[in-house]
Amino acid sequence: MPDLLLELRSEEIPARMQRKAAGDLKKLVTDALVEAGLTYEGAREYWTPRRLTLDIRGLTARSADQREEIKGPSTKAPEQAVQGFLRKAGLSDVSEAQIVNDPKKGDFYVAVISKPGRPAEQIIAAAIPGIIRNFPWPKSMRWGAASMPKGARFSGVEGKGSESLRWVRPLQSIVCVFGPEHEETQVIPFEIDGLVAANITYGHRFHAPEPITVRRFEDYVASLEKAKVMLDADRRKDVILHDARDLAFANGLDLVEDEGLLEEVSGLVEWPHVLMGEFEQDYLEIPAEIIRLTIKTNQKCFVTRPQGGEGLSNRFILVSNIEAKDGGKEIIHGNGKVVRARLSDAKHFWTRDQGNLPDLETLKDSAAKFGLHLDKPLDQRMAKLDALNVTFHAKLGTQGERVARIRALAAELAKVTGADPALVDRAAVLAKADLRTEAVGEFPELQGLMGRRYALLQGEDASVASAIEDHWKPNGPSDRLPEDKVGLTVALADKLDTLVGFWAIDEKPTGSKDPFALRRAALGVVRILLERKVPLSLSQTFAAADNPAFYGTAAANPEEVYDRAYKPDLLSFFHDRLKVYLRDMGARHDIIDAVLTPDADDLLMIARRAEALTAFITSEDGKNLLAGTRRAVQLLAAEEKKGTVVADGVADELLRLDAEKALWSAIRSASQEASDAIAQEDFRSAMEALSKLRAPVDRFFEEVLVNDEDAAIRANRLALLKAIREATATVADFSKIVS
Repeated sequence: MPDLLLELRSEEIPARMQRKAAGDLKKLVTDALVEAGLTYEGAREYWTPRRLTLDIRGLTARSADQREEIKGPSTKAPEQAVQGFLRKAGLSDVSEAQIVNDPKKGDFYVAVISKPGRPAEQIIAAAIPGIIRNFPWPKSMRWGAASMPKGARFSGVEGKGSESLRWVRPLQSIVCVFGPEHEETQVIPFEIDGLVAANITYGHRFHAPEPITVRRFEDYVASLEKAKVMLDADRRKDVILHDARDLAFANGLDLVEDEGLLEEVSGLVEWPHVLMGEFEQDYLEIPAEIIRLTIKTNQKCFVTRPQGGEGLSNRFILVSNIEAKDGGKEIIHGNGKVVRARLSDAKHFWTRDQGNLPDLETLKDSAAKFGLHLDKPLDQRMAKLDALNVTFHAKLGTQGERVARIRALAAELAKVTGADPALVDRAAVLAKADLRTEAVGEFPELQGLMGRRYALLQGEDASVASAIEDHWKPNGPSDRLPEDKVGLTVALADKLDTLVGFWAIDEKPTGSKDPFALRRAALGVVRILLERKVPLSLSQTFAAADNPAFYGTAAANPEEVYDRAYKPDLLSFFHDRLKVYLRDMGARHDIIDAVLTPDADDLLMIARRAEALTAFITSEDGKNLLAGTRRAVQLLAAEEKKGTVVADGVADELLRLDAEKALWSAIRSASQEASDAIAQEDFRSAMEALSKLRAPVDRFFEEVLVNDEDAAIRANRLALLKAIREATATVADFSKIVS
């Protein structure tokens, strides 16, 4: 079976876009081929800074013939219906349709549409141009003469304006070859804005600029390798990592590994060559975090540390895209100059940040609001943050006002988390102070981390210093959680204030847009509550975080706004994040739905219910009770839908048979035991209590006819079924469980 090789070569693609773009290309092309009736054995995508490549193996040479029958109206139908059928089927006259007889419905028209298969070459040539034109780049550009305004002409080229080809960077060539593994391949020609697909590509921009003729994937990879292009991105990463480790080890150092930087650097080079540079020892006085971030952000280089030691060394690892004739001396020299200049700036910021701020008189009023000591630099910066009215959001006030809200909310949350109130208050006050430091102004990624450094320098409690860094955490699903209860409390207050605030001004995430990272904030709250086992009523917390005097939407009637907006809407938003988290942890969607009610606001309790229910329904008692409960609920629902009268409660005097008496006794006993267990947050025991209903339920359905001729007895027996539903609903809605 033939294979397809597709390469789209362009100017340098931003490293952060390459992996996703290659995956998008694979999905778009394979989906289009399958939709057109082709099949394939395997497909793999590749990428370098200057090309996206797709290798599809075992592609069928031709799509299968298709035969489709379109059923039409009766032969006695009105003319208008017949004409509509003809248009739908693509027939010009009713004589082209067949007449089929149905013993029950009589004669009706059927259109038989036959579509012959198409060669794979035609399908590929038709599909790929549209994929290229509509490729989902986050950002793209137009270039060349065709991008002139529509109607303009230059050198025989007519401008297409906005209709011209857009690509992330100027697209330079397209390779599209197709053919069997051991026979001659052919070019599948198609044209896009003057670019014609061919079998010619190019290697490394500097080492091998000559054209390369491509036949199939194997010689394509080999030819690129000779032309100093390593096609496989994962192989480039592996080469960079191992060469960097070896070079560091050879110099008595350890590489400080960084997966994100490694991914980025592998997307900047086609032929990696690892080198080592250095800077002056004096710069090691700067905190390691600043050195590492400076070198990473500005030069895309790795830092090193002494073997078995702490801190950093004055050597760094850089990755070149060429094999220099001088062994890389000029490259190392150039990178070293830039690194030293950047570190000089960083040292200046660090030194300045450690000094006291001038003009303390202007900060006294702001300091009084927070009880700050102006003899400490971090306190001065917090006071200045408030005095200068540094805006958090135009509708949500200044950072100083926000800190006041976080401080009040953190005081309430400390009662739940068990954190020291005094330490929580101090951490909340200083949490945003480092925003006014020059180091954070230059490197926003150091928010919190620099605050921790400065707090330790001015003698703050270790928990307060940790909380200043940790209140930003977690910043994603893989980020660590705050270290202790103080940091955990301030982190919760920070994120909940953000969520309630943006809900108050109706700035909620919509679709894929979430400019204020509210989904990440909510997921952070979910992770803290579940992984640190914090029982928290979100509804009560929303009310505590809401400040009617500040949020204008709530000023007129805060209770009404809270009931209308926060409780149902924001709680539902948290439920969605909880579902995502639990599913990632392996929970079944039906079990999550079974334990999640619209007003459930203690996420930890929801997770524990889901865990207990998962264990219960996999047991034999659980499976049988689930079957019996589902039967009871379905029968009850059917009768309620019919309007059958169901008694408000079970009347003992109407229980005639031993089976229904035994069931009623078991329901009362199991309900009480389950309620007591739930009050103790012991959901496993609650499930075990409910499992005692298994035998009475089975016996009831074997011996009792629910729909008795006596209306009162029937209503009473339906009330028994209702009691089963209510008893099991104390832990979960069993009707939502699939099996």
